[in-house]
Formats: sequence, C-alpha cells, structure tokens
Amino acid sequence: MARDTTDLTPIRSLDELVDHIRAGEKPASAFRLGTEHEKFGFRLADLSPVPYEGEDGIRRILDELQARTGWEAIVDDGRIIGLAGGSGEGAISLEPGGQFELSGAPLETLHQTLAETEDHLDHVKQIAGPLGIGFLGIGASPLWTLAETPVMPKSRYNIMKRYMPKVGTRGLDMMFRTSTIQVNLDFSDERDMARKMRVGLKLQPLASALFANSPFTEGKPNGLLSWRSGVWLDVDNQRSGLLPFAFEGGFGYKDYVEWALDVPMYFVMREGRYHDVTDITFRQMLDGALKGRVPDPEPNMGDWANHLSTVFPDVRLKRFLEMRGADGGPLEDIVALPAFWCGLLYDDQALDEAEALTADWSFEEVDRLRSAVPRLGLHAPFREETMLSIARRVVPIAEAGLERRARLDSAGRSEAMYLAPLRARIDSGRTAADDLLARFEGEWGGRFEALFAHLTY
Repeated sequence: MARDTTDLTPIRSLDELVDHIRAGEKPASAFRLGTEHEKFGFRLADLSPVPYEGEDGIRRILDELQARTGWEAIVDDGRIIGLAGGSGEGAISLEPGGQFELSGAPLETLHQTLAETEDHLDHVKQIAGPLGIGFLGIGASPLWTLAETPVMPKSRYNIMKRYMPKVGTRGLDMMFRTSTIQVNLDFSDERDMARKMRVGLKLQPLASALFANSPFTEGKPNGLLSWRSGVWLDVDNQRSGLLPFAFEGGFGYKDYVEWALDVPMYFVMREGRYHDVTDITFRQMLDGALKGRVPDPEPNMGDWANHLSTVFPDVRLKRFLEMRGADGGPLEDIVALPAFWCGLLYDDQALDEAEALTADWSFEEVDRLRSAVPRLGLHAPFREETMLSIARRVVPIAEAGLERRARLDSAGRSEAMYLAPLRARIDSGRTAADDLLARFEGEWGGRFEALFAHLTY
C-alpha cells in the first residue's frame, strides 16, 4: 500500500470526485506501467517470521535501505514504515504482517521493470543477508499461524484489524498471511477505462489460475492451489470482488464513484492522526456524519484519495487501473504478470480481441469461475471448456500485443519473452502450485527447508 495522502482541498460536489479520477487520463504515448510485489521475510536459521523491532528486524532493513538509497523515510507515530523515492521513483512499504513491498515507478517498458526489480532485490539481499534474513516469493505464508505472524506498527492496520472480523471470515488472513503481484496501468479516456476494467474483471480469474502459487498453510498442504485467491472470497464483500455494474453497457467513472461512496470507510487523517470511522460511508461523511467527532470534519480530497485506496475490487480504479488477481511469486512472475496485462490492454488490436473473446461472459459466470479457481487452477471449468483452454487463446493475444509494441531490449528482443513462464504452464497444464506440491511430496520429502530454499529470492 502506498503512503496515505494529505490533500486539504475541500470537496464541493460529486463531480469533483469524478474529476479526481478523470485527471488520470493520458494519451497512449504517455502510458506507463507500475509493478508492485510483496514478499515474506524470514530468518534463515529457523524459518521464523521477522518482527519489526530488533537488530535483525524489519525496521533495521528499512533504516539501512534508506541510508543506501537516499529515499525519504515514511514515518508513522515516530516509526519508519516505508520509503518514498523522488519524483517517479516508486516506494517501499510494509503490509500488515511484515510483507515487504516494492511499489515500482511508472516505467515505459517491461525491460525496465525487470531491471528495477533486480536492483531492488539486490539491495534487499545485500542488507538482509548479513542479518540472517531471506525473502520468500509465494502467495501465502506457508508455515506461520496468525498468532505467530508479526504485526507492523502502522496506524491504519490497527483500524483494519479491529474491523475485518466484523465483515468477513478471512480479512485477517488477507492482511497478515497473503502476498501478491500487481500492475498499475493507464487509460486514455472514460471509454478506454471502461473497456480495460471490463476485460480485466472478466480475465482476473485466469490471472489467478496462471499465477496460482499458495498451496501451503501452517506447515501443510491446504488443499488449494491459490489459497490467497480463496481468502479473497470472504474478506469484505462490500468492498471487494467483482463489480456487477462494470459488466453493463454505459459503465463509466460516475458508476464507480457512486459505488465507492457507499462503501464503509476505514479512517480519516487529521493533524497526522488516524481516526477510526468504520461506522460510516463516504456518502455519510459528505452529509456531515463526522461533525463533532474529529477536527476539521468536512471531507477533503485527501480523504477521497485514501478511501479509494481502501476498496479492494479485483480491478481497482484510481487515477489508473490496478490488476489485483495474482499470487506472489518468483522474479520471473513479477515481470510476467505486467507482461500479461500490458500485452492485452496496451495494444489496440489485442484489447479488441480480448474484448471480443469475453464479450458475452456474464457476471454470474465469472463469479462462479472466481470461486472455482482457488482449488482447480487451470482446470477450473468454464462453459464447455476450462481455464487452460481459455489460456491457450488469451496468452497468444497478449504475446502478439507485446510483439506489436516493439519495445526491444539491447539484444533486440521484444517484451513477449517475459511471458515464458505462462507458456510453460500452458504447455504442461500445471501451475507453479502444482509443481511445488509435487516436489514437496517427492524430492523434498516434506521438508520446508527445501521449499524455502527454492522460493527465496
């Protein structure tokens, strides 16, 4: 999660909330991609999680990264909780259970994404290695119970931790024990946003299947291929999942705004302090619900930007679109996920083809598919076929889109090469989770030491 926003500009009309999102529009020539990935820290000696404090804690890593990079420290109640680069350089932040996140800069090419990720992982390894700490690329923590998982000292997480059990059964698992790869993509206008949102929502279960990588929980196989995706089925259904109105013709910015207005809030920030406002919606705040409860109770644009960051649909709209369906994974997946979506959505022909392929997919069908993928992965059924056969049609569309983009590296290779992990999964019909389970039960002899060694960056 990025740093929470402070913008004291008062909100005078609903149109300003729409305009806030509309301000993200840019010409296709200015499109960028920003990749985010999370990873679990663990102690190499005993595979235990890494707490915030201590000589070998998360805080120590952040302090040393800040000294090494010169990035600005993000501080909450006197404690460093992240780092912000200069203009356009990205950020480093902490998820609730200590998941270490790089929110990458908005970049022009996937070749730059690879270089950025390698540079970040190199910095982290140089600092964490001598402290006896490694980082794990997987979609869910494979060993630790909720009670064993550390809690990061970030004020908004205290509010979320209290609220989550009231609205779903899996919110705390989501916060503390899952890890993801995401990509943020641009749109040129309202129609372009709507097309990308609709295709993104319909194909998000396919992304979850292709990147399924969380088959272990609390020291044993959990019966799923993407436990992380299963968790999201009951986190907080008021603010997460599919958006039925986005499947309808005429969907636009205002529809999303109207939906977000009626989602309960988490917090407002006033004078550097977080105030719990989980009992009201943003619309109620606009109607004066905070008068007498917090300083400066009138809503401002910072409140709106923060609220948009606390709704969790499978595709999230801010001033860009966030694709949110993939498990955390190895370096090759950190680049393959943005390659998949960039190939589909940043080439006009590819977007046309993806839209045509999914044109008659209904909300109800996609919702059923979303529920089947955590257990069945690429073999989840859809109509008369499976996700695997859908993947055999969709991934070549993305590949051709990347070829047409013609963003070449120094060796003359296109960005399509980053889809190699997905091609391999399609050829074998097996997800990364299937392979992890086979090796765990076979050559690794049920030893988590071998699993961790294989998954460590």
